[in-house]
This record gives sequence, C-alpha cells and structure tokens, in this order.
Amino acid sequence: MTGPQHGTCRDEALAQTAVDALVGQLALAPKPGLPDPRDLTARATRRDHSALCWSARALLPGLTAMAATARRTGEPSARLRTDLGAIGRSTEHTVALAGGGHRGALWTLGLLVAAAALRPGAGPADTMGLAKQLAAHPDRRAPRSPSRGSTVSARYGAAGARGEARAGFPHVHRALTALTTARGQGATEPQARLDALLTVMSTLQDTELLYTAGPLGLRQVQAGARGVLEAGGTATEPGAAALSALDADLRARGWVPRGAAPLLAGTLFLDAVGARG
Repeated sequence: MTGPQHGTCRDEALAQTAVDALVGQLALAPKPGLPDPRDLTARATRRDHSALCWSARALLPGLTAMAATARRTGEPSARLRTDLGAIGRSTEHTVALAGGGHRGALWTLGLLVAAAALRPGAGPADTMGLAKQLAAHPDRRAPRSPSRGSTVSARYGAAGARGEARAGFPHVHRALTALTTARGQGATEPQARLDALLTVMSTLQDTELLYTAGPLGLRQVQAGARGVLEAGGTATEPGAAALSALDADLRARGWVPRGAAPLLAGTLFLDAVGARG
C-alpha cells in the first residue's frame, strides 16, 4: 500500500498503539497509589478502573488527527505545535464526555505520536528528541489561565509535564532502560513494567504529589519507590513485599503519584513502536 491511504493507515496504527499503551498502563497491578483493576469500587483512588479504560479509548480520534497533522506538516515547527494544541483541547472535551481523565497521557502520548509520525522508523531516542523540539514551541492559542500543575511547578521549581517534555522525556528514557533490564533478568512482563513505573516514581518531581503531600511527602514516595528497586525489584520476594507496603501506605494516605502514569504509557508506546519496527 502506498500514497495517502498508506499514510492514513499508519496514522491510525500509531494512535491505536498509543491507546493500547495507555490501556496497558491502566491494566497493570498493583500500581502503588494509582488506579488499577482492583479499583472496581474506586474507594481508594476515586477513579473507577473500567470507566478510565472506557475514556482512554476516546483519545483515539484525537491522536489519529495529531499523527496525520504531523505527517502532513513534516517538521517539528511552531505551526505544528499550535495545531497539536488545538487538537488536544478538542480531544480533552471528547474525553470529558466519555468520563474524563487522561489529560497528562494526552500531553505525553500526543507529542510522542506526532514525533513518531514525523519520522517513521526512528528509534526511541530520536522520537523523544523530535518531541522535545515540538514541546519547545509555545502554544500561542492556549488559554492564559494557569493550570494547577503549572502553579505547583512555579511554586516548587518542579519541571512538571511541560518541563519533562522540553527536556526530551528523561524519565521515559530511564523507564525504557529499566523495562529492558528487567526483561533481561527474567522478570515477567507485568513485573518489568512495574519496575519501569517505580523507576519513574523514584526521581520524578510529581506536581500532583507536591500539591497533595508537599515536598516531604514527595520525597517519601520517591524513597519508597527506590526501596522496591533496591530490594531487587518486583520480581523478587523482598521487592514484592516492599511494593505491597508502599502501595498500602499511599492508599491509606490518599497520595496519588499521578505524574508517573502518563510517562509509563509513553514508555510502553515507544517500546511497542520500536518492537514493531
């Protein structure tokens, strides 16, 4: 297949891979403090897991449009950044009608899908580099009112979601390394993905945690995630016990490390695109 039809199919395939990555992230358990399949009653996280899976699929048309726009534009330009922002705001509205959530995932996956569409066949590092170039451009049509995340970022000097993208997604890079390492050491796929998530949590300046738990709470969560990895990771008995303890503590406190989840989805997206070639 060649020509426009091939491009359209590739746009749809990239978007579907991104949605699959997000749904895969949601399906992973036990995720400390984060929504997962145990939350059928949503008592701990106030987010029903099945509803989140449903609304995740509402990202598909918007992500497809982002891929198509990037493919037609052909370069990580200011114009493309503005177009992606407009598509993103429309997609947020669609997702809200489907139940809401996934704003951080839309930001991360939108940039990575667009970058992957710009350079088909590029490796993860090059794709993240293109996403970095896109994120460096201002979205001139964005609403002027500051978001909670940007307010917290300014108060504490945290990078936040925008800073992560403008730095080229360093936590996604680390998570990809952790994913590969854990697989090579014989971990199951869920265990490898949990190790990747904990790798992100161990150093991420999560603005949601800063808002709800403050700097001391953030450092406590980071130390807990490091503790699981230092115990041998989730594939070991000590690591699994440390993960269970961290999960119970976060749920008891109501602390949700929300910033790590979209970055794991981005990791799984790049991993899947790389495996597909």
